[in-house]
Amino acid sequence: MKLNNKRTILVGLAFLSICAFWQMYDNVVPLILTKTFHMNETFSGAIMAADNVLALFLLPFFGTLSDRTNTKIGKRMPYILFGTGCAIILLNLLPVLDNSYAAAPSTFKTVSFVIVLGLLLIAMGTYRSPAVALMPDVTPKPLRSRANAIINLMGAVGGLLYLAVAAVLYPNAKIAGLAHVNYQPLFIVVAAIMFVAVGALFLTIKEPQLVAGNKALEAQHPEWNLAESDGSGNEVLPKPVKKSLGFLLASIALWFIGYNGVTTWFTTYIDEVMGQGLGGASTCLMVATAGAIVSYIPIGSIASKIGRRRTIQGGIILLAACFALGYILTTMFDSINAIMFLVFALVGLAWAAINVNSLPMVVEMCKGSDIGKFTGYYYTASMAAQIVTPVLAGTLMRSISYQVLFPYAAFFVAMSFVTMLFVRHGDSKAEPKKGLEAFEDMDD
Repeated sequence: MKLNNKRTILVGLAFLSICAFWQMYDNVVPLILTKTFHMNETFSGAIMAADNVLALFLLPFFGTLSDRTNTKIGKRMPYILFGTGCAIILLNLLPVLDNSYAAAPSTFKTVSFVIVLGLLLIAMGTYRSPAVALMPDVTPKPLRSRANAIINLMGAVGGLLYLAVAAVLYPNAKIAGLAHVNYQPLFIVVAAIMFVAVGALFLTIKEPQLVAGNKALEAQHPEWNLAESDGSGNEVLPKPVKKSLGFLLASIALWFIGYNGVTTWFTTYIDEVMGQGLGGASTCLMVATAGAIVSYIPIGSIASKIGRRRTIQGGIILLAACFALGYILTTMFDSINAIMFLVFALVGLAWAAINVNSLPMVVEMCKGSDIGKFTGYYYTASMAAQIVTPVLAGTLMRSISYQVLFPYAAFFVAMSFVTMLFVRHGDSKAEPKKGLEAFEDMDD
């Protein structure tokens, strides 16, 4: 049995579109809120956290709803198409309102911007879980770890596409000194990326046929279902596994508090501390994303030799060290330089080591269970962290200093190392793989 790499890459187009959007959202919306609408860091941080609050309710709801949906184009595809279509329309309204407010400020325009932003977040929430669930729907259980790594790679490519476009359209030389920056071209390009990616997914992936074929294959292999039963048909986790799951979810929350604090506020931080614009900040983040992409193959080899847990712990140590260096470099220098690019490349490597292995560890603890439910546990932990960190980091930056951002991130990432010491399950060791097989998160 061999993974269909081409099909998995096509399935990953949905995740590519999602990641391109969120990369832009995290980079540009804080600038619009603080620079155009002149909101302070606490209020803008609260708005930036709203997507994660909504996600706590929307992701499990639409994931479960899509499980119960049955149409000619499949269970997941209707949500992917509807959510993307609505998001593209709403996305292009934001720069219109932004530019209009800059020309003639009014409370009505501020309220309109916030309402459109809220509707956009709801639209994105309708299809994230169905998009993630599509991969296990069409992939046999033994191959899902490998497929999951390719999906992560596609997401990284989506983020990289946005960052490259932002760096080209908005170099610091072009926007330095401007009273207002028009982001409409950037929003149009990202909307086009989303449209093309999801359109290609719909045209090439015939969900009903693939799901039916996968179910037939799994029916021939009852040994793939390794879950324990309590005698009434319900799956149960032994207490040691539950303990490991709890500590792993705590670790996920802690490293997301640190990492998302930086990704949410980095463009604003760089502008305030170093006087660099969106182009310079986007270049740093693009280097980090590229660092993650080129790291997947060696990380796959490392994880196959030492296991997921140790690979994650190594990533945690490296990420905390890079954030500590980020503080030193951004306070010592007046402009972005080659040393910073190197550090951000290492940030990408560290985050890849953590992020690629963590979701498979959660899923590995629930063999035979509804994978959507345990994926929900992962997203609950990560989203809860991302609700807290924009507000907490923004408040600390406002009340203490912008320079607190990197020490804040380094502290919470370091704390996740402590909780990972108590995780004893969900690990794996296997023979090293080559090429795309190195993206596999190996099963126990």
